Amino acid sequence: MSNYNIVMSTNEATVVASYEKSSVRSEAYQSEAQLESAFIKLLSQQGYEYLHNLTSSNVLIHNLRIQLEKLNNYQFTDSEWKRFFECQIANPNMSIQDKSKIIQEDHVQVLKRDNGQSKNIYLIDKNNVHNNYLQVINQYEENKGNHKTRYDVTVLVNGLPLVHIELKRRGVAIKEAFNQIERYQRDSFWAGSGLFEYVQIFVISNGTNTKYYSNSTRFNHTEKRDKSKRNKTSNSFEFTSFWADANNKVIPDLMDFTKTFLAKHTLLNILTKYCVYTAEDLLFVMRPYQIVATERIINRIQVTTNYKKYGSIDGGGYIWHTTGSGKTLTSFKTARLASQMPEIDKVLFVVDRKDLDYQTMKEYDRFEKGAANSNRSTAVLKKQLEDDNCKIIITTIQKLSNFVNSNKGHEAFEKHIVIIFDECHRSQFGDMHEAIVKNFKKYHIFGFTGTPIFSVNAGRRKGTFLTTAQTFGDQLHTYTIVDAINDKNVLPFRVDYIKTMDMDNDVIDESVWDIDREKAYMAPKRIELVTEYILEHFNQKTYRGYETFSFNKLINISEVAG
Repeated sequence: MSNYNIVMSTNEATVVASYEKSSVRSEAYQSEAQLESAFIKLLSQQGYEYLHNLTSSNVLIHNLRIQLEKLNNYQFTDSEWKRFFECQIANPNMSIQDKSKIIQEDHVQVLKRDNGQSKNIYLIDKNNVHNNYLQVINQYEENKGNHKTRYDVTVLVNGLPLVHIELKRRGVAIKEAFNQIERYQRDSFWAGSGLFEYVQIFVISNGTNTKYYSNSTRFNHTEKRDKSKRNKTSNSFEFTSFWADANNKVIPDLMDFTKTFLAKHTLLNILTKYCVYTAEDLLFVMRPYQIVATERIINRIQVTTNYKKYGSIDGGGYIWHTTGSGKTLTSFKTARLASQMPEIDKVLFVVDRKDLDYQTMKEYDRFEKGAANSNRSTAVLKKQLEDDNCKIIITTIQKLSNFVNSNKGHEAFEKHIVIIFDECHRSQFGDMHEAIVKNFKKYHIFGFTGTPIFSVNAGRRKGTFLTTAQTFGDQLHTYTIVDAINDKNVLPFRVDYIKTMDMDNDVIDESVWDIDREKAYMAPKRIELVTEYILEHFNQKTYRGYETFSFNKLINISEVAG
């Protein structure tokens, strides 16, 4: 990309490219109130309006009306506002899931005006995020729940509480803030008008460490009120995540977190673009490395389209994200955003085996039912490529290759297409890949891999060495196994050294004994001992069957990373 002389770019990156922590730190003891005051002051400096007197339900509702009127450039009559608020915002029959779905998928609500006409009312503007207005409140009191409660800090987006921050003084475990939010969810978020059930993202901090997570609680509306029916599964502390810069450097301090994650364009981008409301009624908020990878692919498509570099290696690139870091979610969001670009006709997500085709389709359906189209045969793939309504297509490289070989000169080859290869280290070689890039004229080709091919481990083909970069283009982002282990997104390695062979008694010199090392490694007796050990200790090492440890939970964390 060095041959592109970009003078100006208007797109704001959600994740800061590199961040150096502030050198100014409080050396003295800070109480929770002092930390809160410094936090709010910094938000105000970043353009948030601080409402110091908004501490009760009536004032919150009045402010919501004012903000929605300003966003929509429309004045509600009192009767219109009463109907709109009671039926479409604070309907007592709506659950947390219903409210999350409204923000993520149904953010344009229809108002029935007094004159009988209908008008669209935006709760949040997702097309131009800077049209939204951010405010911050603190010490909001809720007296109608199971217990009288007072919340620390809440960010209002167009008057709706969409981000809640719980603070503890430095030195107190950050999990105490997490537990506090759990109590609020159980005892009071649902109380009164229930507006706090609109919260999409929680932030917890003790000043030194700061994390965020989505409102993915599995409680439903009635279970909130009836302790006897309450489901015991709720948010898990393991789902909380640190924020980081594009180099995967964690940004734990509250003030640094505020300057990055809570920068207005970053927070609004996360709320409007980088949350995924699944078909299982769970809300995932993407992690920084997933957002960086997505935006770099989208940016590469935009830049190379402007420079007409599509149809070549310059128009693509690859993402090196380790296994278990949530590549499926990243690829899904990338495919969705790419398919919504006006210049893109199709997005093809290509896997290399039939079982992965089905598995990927199942995962995509989990994120959004019907968002993508799978195919049982090359004939179905052909119809999908011809159908303008099929924007995202999941297929195998074998089916795509069959289509290419059987349909020379097809109109699909002239369409502007994004092709994303899953686990591209498996499927990047061979005549199939060559035929695809040879026949499509306006393509951008991207690869996701946990194990990229470098020159030291490249396979030889037609007298040359092909690496992942030579096939797909630049490395756009990296998130290695070391990063994932440090972030606790995947389990660390545990290596046990079990001795399975001994040196013969009559051999004293180790170098002499080492001559027979390969023979010893392959000895049937040694293989038998290794096998027996694995079978005997498998459940113990993987925590299978242990009630005190949720193995499935860890797997879900690795797969979703949200």
